[in-house]
Amino acid sequence: MEVLEYDTTTILTPNITTTIATPMKHHHRENVQWLRCSVQNYDWGQKGRDSHVAKLFGLNSDSPIDPDKPYAEFWMGTHESGSSFLVCNGEDSNGHLSFESESESLKSWISKNPNVLGEKVVQKWGSDLPFLFKVLSVGKALSIQAHPDKELAKALHKLLPSLYKDDNHKPEMALAITQFEALCGFISIQELKSVLQNVPEIVEVVGISDAKRILEISDQDGEEKVKSSLRSTFTKLMSASKDMIVKVTSKMINRLHSESQVRQLTDKERLVLELEKQYPSDVGVITAFFFNYVKLNPGEALYLGANEPHAYLFGECIECMATSDNVVRAGLTPKHMDVNTLCSMLTYKQDFPEILQGIPINPHVRRYLPPFDEFEVDYCNLPEQESTVFPAVPGPSILLVTLGEGIMYSNSPRGDVIIEGDVLFIPANTELNITSASGLQLYRAGVNSGFFQPS
Repeated sequence: MEVLEYDTTTILTPNITTTIATPMKHHHRENVQWLRCSVQNYDWGQKGRDSHVAKLFGLNSDSPIDPDKPYAEFWMGTHESGSSFLVCNGEDSNGHLSFESESESLKSWISKNPNVLGEKVVQKWGSDLPFLFKVLSVGKALSIQAHPDKELAKALHKLLPSLYKDDNHKPEMALAITQFEALCGFISIQELKSVLQNVPEIVEVVGISDAKRILEISDQDGEEKVKSSLRSTFTKLMSASKDMIVKVTSKMINRLHSESQVRQLTDKERLVLELEKQYPSDVGVITAFFFNYVKLNPGEALYLGANEPHAYLFGECIECMATSDNVVRAGLTPKHMDVNTLCSMLTYKQDFPEILQGIPINPHVRRYLPPFDEFEVDYCNLPEQESTVFPAVPGPSILLVTLGEGIMYSNSPRGDVIIEGDVLFIPANTELNITSASGLQLYRAGVNSGFFQPS
């Protein structure tokens, strides 16, 4: 990442001028902190420069991009599996700003300066950031997974700390940057009946009696009976032998290829064919029929509570969650699968997820508010020469610039240049005034504003 420096000139970039005095590219301040962030190269990530994660990581860290390497997740926060570090500026012999270096981790700095979190945040979560902010570039399906609630997270962390590396829950929200596809939550009982009538391979695995229990459910049956039947059938499918899954998956794929010659396959059937190419003979391929197939347009978001099954399939998104990396997996993955834990922890609710469109905060900012205290996300799209204010809030924020450049003022009359790839930690009670120099787009993650409202 190049370091821009100015003295008394009014030039911001080679082709943009302004009349404000001496903007600097992030000098060190006690309030706003620039961050150098981490990347995760999971196998499912998009490769090389096709990946938005790779582009942001390259700009943020001044690192070369390997065209053959997957770049899956860009992490911004304090989780030890992908820490962010404060960036300090150096000076050359003439006293000019000339280089950047990493100093201590954001986690360490916050622990020494807990006031930057705000009093109420410290009271609730201690001296750590309660949310983890990410960008995801999904090239192929992630595992079928769920995240434990707090009670289960503590038990799993104690039992298997090498697999479950913290004791926190992990509610999360995905906000689409591009078209974004996911499997999320169980389909309705009516849809499940249709699946059992049209996908004979599932009946072959779970048995006629289990299938019949679901097919005979009526509107008079209570929620517990429905959940019990779904739990039994899903668990039998997930627990089937590898030989059985190989056999029925092959049979199903051959049947779908044959039927595609005489009819148009459904979206879900086409998805299943694609998943089988990615994860041959994996139980997650046939299990996909049990889940809602969700397609988000850019600017739409979905959120996931604890113990809800999901799998991101393709596309790029902003993701925010409670500070945790606990994942219980059971399909579409080469990683450790914990089928028993997954099947026992799920809620077995049958709902299509709520799709958030964002609430307009002002002409340039939309806010995405999930029903979790730990986080919210703002998206800001600021045309050239337009300005917006992020008012001071009682909790911390992280700001990510995904496009363009501009000038940011915080608790100083001197402006700072912000450009694509910049990530900033914004302490509690800090107002930001931002002016776009060229089509500025940015995202802000912060503690859910509802948390600060009087109860």
